[in-house]
Amino acid sequence: MTGLPLSNSHGRFGKFGGQYVPETLIQPLVDLEKAFFLAQSDVEFKKEFASLLADFVGRETPLYLAERLSQAFGKNIKIYLKREDLAHTGAHKINNALGQVLLAKKMGKTRIIAETGAGQHGVATAAAAARYGMKCVVYMGADDIARQGPNVRRMRIFGAEVKAVTTGSRTLKDAVSEAMRDWVTHVDSSAYVLGSALGPHPYPLMVREFQSVIGDEARRQILAKEGRLPDEVIACVGGGSNAIGIFQAFLQDESVALTGVEAGGSGKALGMHAARFQGGCPGVFQGTATYLLQDQDGQIASTQSISAGLDYAAAGPEHSDLFERGRVQYLSVGDQEALAAFHVLSQQEGILPALESSHALAYALQRAAQLPANSIVIVNLSGRGDKDLDIVEAAAQVRK
Repeated sequence: MTGLPLSNSHGRFGKFGGQYVPETLIQPLVDLEKAFFLAQSDVEFKKEFASLLADFVGRETPLYLAERLSQAFGKNIKIYLKREDLAHTGAHKINNALGQVLLAKKMGKTRIIAETGAGQHGVATAAAAARYGMKCVVYMGADDIARQGPNVRRMRIFGAEVKAVTTGSRTLKDAVSEAMRDWVTHVDSSAYVLGSALGPHPYPLMVREFQSVIGDEARRQILAKEGRLPDEVIACVGGGSNAIGIFQAFLQDESVALTGVEAGGSGKALGMHAARFQGGCPGVFQGTATYLLQDQDGQIASTQSISAGLDYAAAGPEHSDLFERGRVQYLSVGDQEALAAFHVLSQQEGILPALESSHALAYALQRAAQLPANSIVIVNLSGRGDKDLDIVEAAAQVRK
């Protein structure tokens, strides 16, 4: 964990963040913040967490030079992949899930609540809860359940109860709302393990800190391999946990460009994408002030992406601050570009990327063609694509 402070003492990143929640959740959030900050200085907590990352998750994950992919661009361009797909349960989500479940255990909680979109956070939380013998319930939109069947089965095998959310858009947005409703009524026994750098303080900070291991490793690894920092670091951004995790180690290095890639979906009209920084504006949603997509009446807009993990109306508050400060550029990639990148990496390197990660990869392939000679790029390969094979195959049938 980086131990980096917030920009002020009120749970904010610039003007974003905060705690916009019912009064009944204020004290649980205060208790959670206190427990988290105590854990940061608790030698035993840090020792147990480090042991879990090494022996349960399998860290550190490799920084892999995609040689065939790189050679296609000439000019000695090097594209490195931070292989979070090789972490236990298949994505970066396990880093944060373990940290929060361990914290819940230390706080005396016996039940874990989680939400999930693509299912990777749900799987990671179910695995972490099983590791500690805790009950686990995961809320998941009914539409996401239909398109992420393999992950639903994995959650249930780990012993979690998966509850389908049939209200609203039937996706991640509504799953978060249901999980928070559950927490409100069970705060004494239950802990809400939020999966991305979203929600009321201290969640964006906690998730950032538990995911900062990605950036810490990547920085150390690239210096060992190349003797210098990369020219650019690229990550997909849904809520933004994998991106903030890898960006964190490079934020103070002005020579390193940082790029977050959102879901461009199937078009530019509202409701056809999830590009908050290109089609959204500041507002308050699910406990935090951040950039989000809303209609002219201020209602939360529907979103669309081939990737369930990016199909969300808001970005994390720290990303909103980084966007307004200009430290990170945020772009979008459409469904078809992401699908093409999925196939390129699979066929060129023998690696199946998650459709979320494929968005970052698609931009990296576009960017590599423009870079000067001897440039180095790191793409955070946030998860593996086994879960997405049905979606990819269905898309191929539609194109036929």
